[in-house]
Amino acid sequence: MKTIYFSGKAGDGKTAAALGIGLKLADEGLKISYFKPLGFQKGITKKEDDDVLLMREVFNLPFSSKVISPVTLNPHYLSGLQHKEPQNLLAELDRSFERLGENCDVLLIDGSIAPEIGFNQGLDDFSLAERWNAAVLYVLKAENDFDLDRGLFYWEFWNCRKIDLLGTLLNNISRTQLDKTRGVYQPLLEKKELPVLGIIPRQAEIAAPTVAEFNSTLNGEILAAPDQMNRVVEEVVIGTMTIECALGYLRRAPNKALITGGDRSDLALTALETSTSAIIFTGGLYPNVRVLARAEEKGVPVILVHEDTFTTVENLHNVYRSIHPDNATAIKIVRKVIEKHVDCGPILEYVNR
Repeated sequence: MKTIYFSGKAGDGKTAAALGIGLKLADEGLKISYFKPLGFQKGITKKEDDDVLLMREVFNLPFSSKVISPVTLNPHYLSGLQHKEPQNLLAELDRSFERLGENCDVLLIDGSIAPEIGFNQGLDDFSLAERWNAAVLYVLKAENDFDLDRGLFYWEFWNCRKIDLLGTLLNNISRTQLDKTRGVYQPLLEKKELPVLGIIPRQAEIAAPTVAEFNSTLNGEILAAPDQMNRVVEEVVIGTMTIECALGYLRRAPNKALITGGDRSDLALTALETSTSAIIFTGGLYPNVRVLARAEEKGVPVILVHEDTFTTVENLHNVYRSIHPDNATAIKIVRKVIEKHVDCGPILEYVNR
C-alpha cells in the first residue's frame, strides 16, 4: 500500500485535490481508501464531516465516520485533552490507519486545517506523515506573496523531517493571479526544488461557498428566501460606507454577501439591485420590512446574527466550500480539472514503485 498525504490550509482545496487524484488513480485500476485523522468542528453543533461523507460514497468505503475521522478538534481542543495521553490518541489514529489501509492500493490522507495544527501533541501533518511513511502533496492557494512564503517555509520543514514530497499543487488561483502564479511563483518554487505538479484556476462552481455554508458557521436566523440557500457566494462586502461610496463597489462585486448592521436598510436595498447572493445583518438588529419583502421578491436570503460585524467577519474565515456526494456535477468538474491541469506522472510513478 502507498500513502499520499494531502496537506495545506482549510479552503485551499485539499479534499477536492484528493478526490480528483483518487478518481484518476481509480481509473488506473487502483483500489482507493481515504483517511482524515483530524476533523474540525466549525460550529457549536457537531455534525458528520462533509468530506468523510463525500469520500465514503465516491470510493464505496465500508467504514464508519468514526473510523475514517477518529479525532475531532476545535480551537480549544487542549481543554478536552487534559485527561488523555498523547500516545493514546496516536494509538487510536494508528488503528484507523491500519484498518483503512487494508486491502487497498493507495490510502489518501486528508490533512488538518493547517499543517501545524496539533503540533504540541504530535498530531500535526509533519509528524503524522513521518509516522506513516507517507509522501506529501502540498496544496497551496497562493493569493499573495505571503502565501508563497508560507508554502516555502513548510517545504523547508518537510525537508528537515526528510519526508518525501511529491510536489505542490497551486490551486484555486483567481483569474487576476494566474499570470503572476505562472511567471513568478512557479519559477520561485522550482528554484527551491519544489516541483509544481499543476496550476489550477479557480472554479467557482466547486470553490465558492454557498449561503447555506455561511449560515452553518454563523448559526444565524433566516429571515427571507430560505429556499435559496444554495446560492454561491464569490465575494464578501462589509457595508460600513455611505450609499454614494458603496454603489460603484456593489455593482462591481458579483454574487456577493453583504454584511452590515440591521439599521442599514438603505444599503441593503441598494445591494438588492445588484448581483447579491445574501445579506447578513449583524448586532441582532432586525431590518426594515421593506428589505425582507424585496429580498423575497429577488430570491436573496437574509440572515440575522447577534454578533457584531467584526466578529461575524472573523467567523467567516472558517467558511469554505464542501462538495456533497450527491453533487455529480461538482465531482465531474473535479475529475476534468485534474485531468486538464495536473501532471499526475510523478504520482503514478510513486504509487507504482
